[in-house]
Amino acid sequence: MKSMMSGTFPFYRPRRLRQTNELRAMVRESHLRKEQLVLPLFVTEGTQKRVPVPSMPGVFQLSIDELLAETRSAWETGVRAILLFGIPDHKDEKGSSAYDPEGITQRAVRALRKEFPDLIIITDVCLCEYTSHGHCGMIRKTPWGRTFVDNDSTLEILAQTALSHVMAGADIVAPSDMMDGRIGAIRKTLDDAGFTDAVIMSYAAKYASAFYGPFRDAADSAPKFGDRRAYQMDPANAEEALREVAMDIEEGADIVMVKPGLAYLDILNRVKNTFHYPTAVYMVSGEYAMIKAAGEKGWIDEDRIMMESHLSMVRAGADIIITYAAPSICKMLNNKK
Repeated sequence: MKSMMSGTFPFYRPRRLRQTNELRAMVRESHLRKEQLVLPLFVTEGTQKRVPVPSMPGVFQLSIDELLAETRSAWETGVRAILLFGIPDHKDEKGSSAYDPEGITQRAVRALRKEFPDLIIITDVCLCEYTSHGHCGMIRKTPWGRTFVDNDSTLEILAQTALSHVMAGADIVAPSDMMDGRIGAIRKTLDDAGFTDAVIMSYAAKYASAFYGPFRDAADSAPKFGDRRAYQMDPANAEEALREVAMDIEEGADIVMVKPGLAYLDILNRVKNTFHYPTAVYMVSGEYAMIKAAGEKGWIDEDRIMMESHLSMVRAGADIIITYAAPSICKMLNNKK
């Protein structure tokens, strides 16, 4: 039995407010809302294609017709925003299908906008899904033969990609490449084209994480050589994340993101408390897959763990959560009413 609390609150008994569901709800500090959730979706060429991603139960590569059906199903649960990743048939060294007005992402956005006028459409802006080498930028070689991703020559391609998405009907573009200066380049390109109201959600603090493994299968974007540690953040660094976020805000980001989520709640909390900016977090594929796998084994209560994990991100400061579990979370929230 705990001794009486001394000091300012000598008669405080927390358990008094924990006795019933109604009391607990009355004093609850953090709340997870359906409006905060964003569902990532993967669109590919063809028709009537619904290809399961083995490492991510419940996640599929979808042709545009199936994408519309999946979005409809998610909408009916309460999901109001999606994050779209395109998987093209054609890949080349320059990722030219990324900014092709008739590319898979652009066509999917137009179809979604026609079918769901009120849906918030967010598009991933990166080159890894579109390049034959799987890296997020242009590949160059030094005179002595070292291969590297050329930051500066990538910026114009990213900006043109973002512009093509907005012209197709995207509400928000989300650059995930981690090239220095890309937010400024995209903001200028959008503004110069008259899209001053287009929103930029920056993957501002994106770490070179092992938690992305299943995503590589979903998006067919694994690097053909090397890795992405030369341009994504070192998992050991926290102060650097604040500098990255500050730079993106200065260049014109409207929303900043921390990725991954559960393993980086400390970063999420520091970003929110330092900048007080609209802040997103991504529960990435590996985090999602671990919960699903343990749930399928019967080792955990999957629904409770999934809800608790998302609530922890709200508690840490997230305004927006990008999550493959968005429909199931919405269903659980619906059932609470």
